Amino acid sequence: MLLRHRLCKRFCDYLPTVMFVACSGLAAALPQGEASCKRVVISGDPEYPPLSWFDGKGLHGASLNIVTAALDRIHLPYEIRYQGPFLRVLSAAKSGAVDIVSELKNTPERNAFLAFPKTPIFVNPIAVFIHRDQKLAYKNWRDLIGLHGGITLGNKFGGGFDEFLTSQLMVEPAPKIEMSFAKLALKRIDYFVTGYYPGLSYLIETHQENNFVALQPFVTATDNYPGWSKASPCLNRLPEFDAALAELVRSGKTRQILDESLGLLRQYPVQSTAERSGI
Repeated sequence: MLLRHRLCKRFCDYLPTVMFVACSGLAAALPQGEASCKRVVISGDPEYPPLSWFDGKGLHGASLNIVTAALDRIHLPYEIRYQGPFLRVLSAAKSGAVDIVSELKNTPERNAFLAFPKTPIFVNPIAVFIHRDQKLAYKNWRDLIGLHGGITLGNKFGGGFDEFLTSQLMVEPAPKIEMSFAKLALKRIDYFVTGYYPGLSYLIETHQENNFVALQPFVTATDNYPGWSKASPCLNRLPEFDAALAELVRSGKTRQILDESLGLLRQYPVQSTAERSGI
């Protein structure tokens, strides 16, 4: 009887340790996403209206609204976070500080640190903008050879144009979209390549739409996608997100959100870095 009592006491003494080790082993065995996915941080390009923009207080835009609508459908909590210029957003996604970039081109360079759903969020046309007084006979990319162009830092255009730009064109990058339009107005550059929607939105917002022209045909019209950081603990939720996004596209909700964002832009205009810092 005494021996049984001692054995029982020894087992009870070791029981908490055994349970702790067992539970720790179970947690370690779980996939990272199941162990720690509680919410996602979303960010986007702060100067790419109407898809995403920063008004001095927070990020707005169609891409953010569509991403959050899909996340609501799969019951995944989120936080929308202003992360600074787009290159900083990409850096944060690479490190895992940002889980989802709301929309961007799917390129080999970005595939190194981002995973993409099968469903695109938008077809994003890229346009050549010129000053209304500029005479440019434009039919295809080769008509830009020998001219001095402008682009925005961090932008990728897809459809093979990035490679053509690097090998064939002379372009002057600028940090902000307004800088390139200012250079066009001063005739310091001959053309400016940027997203059609952001370019048009900026010109409408600043009442300059009569001063510039978007040439046809578009440079490219390729798909843009939300990008999920491969360092995100919630990456295993991407297939669910893709299914929810596909349903939003089929229902026409994504087009409705884009139209609403054009109206929202007039209420919450883009605020440039210079305005935010008082420069």
